[in-house]
Amino acid sequence: MKVIFAATGQDLDSSLDQRFGRCPYFVCYDTVTGETSCIANTRNLDAAQGAGVQAATTVADAGADYAVCGHCGPKAFRVLQAAGVKVICTAGGKLADLLKDFEAGNLQEATAADVEGHWM
Repeated sequence: MKVIFAATGQDLDSSLDQRFGRCPYFVCYDTVTGETSCIANTRNLDAAQGAGVQAATTVADAGADYAVCGHCGPKAFRVLQAAGVKVICTAGGKLADLLKDFEAGNLQEATAADVEGHWM
């Protein structure tokens, strides 16, 4: 299973970014192999519009089963949901700690977007 985190940095020592579409990186963790990788989200950092949809497409194309972020807007949520990617919105923290919480079943799947579009 692949879990992808909206991140401020490039590894599990990074913090969760509260913005899904405009986070600088997506840190990917494969629960089967234990492998960690990183996808830069640079094209969406200053996008005038569509950052959430483009980021959601990137995450889905990377094969994510779960996307973990601080907040997720309605358009990004719909794209992720349509691709079969489950969304978890959480308060934040270090990715390594959030991964432990995920593996322990302590993070809840979101049933809807938790913010309006175009928030910051």
